[in-house]
Amino acid sequence: MVLQVIFLIIAAASIALFTKNIRKIIRNINLGRDIDRSDRPLDRLITMLKVAFGQSKMGKRPIAAILHLFVYLGFVIINLEVLEIILDGLLGTHRIFAAPLGGLYNVLIASFEILAALVLLAVVVFYARRNIINLKRFKGVEMTNWPKTDANIILIVEVFLMSAFLLMNAADYKLQLAGASNYIQAGTFPISSYLLPILPDSQSALIAIERFCWWFHIIGIFAFLNYLPYSKHFHIVLAFPNTYYSNLEPKGELSNMASVSNEVKAMLDPSFVPEPVAEGTRFGAKDVSDLTWKNLMDAYTCTECGRCTSVCPANMTGKLLSPRKIMMDTRDRLVEVGNNIDKHGKDHQDGKSLLDDYISREEIWACTSCNACTDACPVNIDPLAIIVELRRFSVMEEAQAPTSLNNMFSNIENNGAPWKYSPADRANWTKM
Repeated sequence: MVLQVIFLIIAAASIALFTKNIRKIIRNINLGRDIDRSDRPLDRLITMLKVAFGQSKMGKRPIAAILHLFVYLGFVIINLEVLEIILDGLLGTHRIFAAPLGGLYNVLIASFEILAALVLLAVVVFYARRNIINLKRFKGVEMTNWPKTDANIILIVEVFLMSAFLLMNAADYKLQLAGASNYIQAGTFPISSYLLPILPDSQSALIAIERFCWWFHIIGIFAFLNYLPYSKHFHIVLAFPNTYYSNLEPKGELSNMASVSNEVKAMLDPSFVPEPVAEGTRFGAKDVSDLTWKNLMDAYTCTECGRCTSVCPANMTGKLLSPRKIMMDTRDRLVEVGNNIDKHGKDHQDGKSLLDDYISREEIWACTSCNACTDACPVNIDPLAIIVELRRFSVMEEAQAPTSLNNMFSNIENNGAPWKYSPADRANWTKM
């Protein structure tokens, strides 16, 4: 009973802390402007099943896709084994699913072991790609010490968790073969059985190893759960809602600002009834609170994989823009705003903003609006939407734009077209 109470306290504390952090993240996301993404529920569900569950966009890089599939399946399926561990911890049982599942239990345990081995293989390759091969897309000005460390922490933790799982099974299997009490004949161990020769023969030592690995594995999972909200690996949770609320409109179609649309429509049709617009709403975005909640969810969902930046034509030509940095900066600023609310209240102003303090003007104007970044993202994140809003603020609120754009604006105002020629001269080319 003492161990059950200890387990219950650890589990309850872990879930409570995770819930607290999740509530804070939800609060931060809700700081964004409202946007309706409740339309076309069937299309949204299909998108989520294809992109998040089916990993459809990972296939553009086959090697990474296969390795990520191992880790993904391991994460999803081995959770069944975690459920058994939790029930055993709460009820004081051992392999509680063995009796009701019968022969199926052996198949499941064997599958878990094979998956654990594949996860170990994938994680080792991922670690080598980041730290030995040094793939270019894992580099960049935004990939400072913390993003690199964060990625390596997760990979190392996964190695320890999978190793503990296999070692726990190996000790359990050897205790089963020795006829130890409480260790029922259950499970098939195609991977961990190879570890038997390195284990001691003493039952007390085997029980100590099995119990240590059992506690290490489950406490490690609880710790990993509470690390997620501070890590890029929070996409494990947010990838599903983020893909569900994807923008279903054609990628080249930009959203209109209601305040501007109202004025144009009213000019064309005096009987037009304008749509309601929230008071104090800016043209575009200067800070995270001017973006939509979906933009902010995108920022929290970013995996920092660098696929967006690796296909960005502006980045390829040496310009300052990195779509990954746009998402990371947005998330960092949002976390900072959230921390300010926790410390000073919701009306606190720290004198900073997303534009200029985090993202420079040079970055936003380097973007070609080609949508390559959005197309490449494996979880449908849209960096372009944030860039466009920052540009809108710069132009419409501050009248700050590159000279070439200002010239075009002047031509449109004076000539009704982007070119410097008078409307009366437009057809002159036909006389040549």
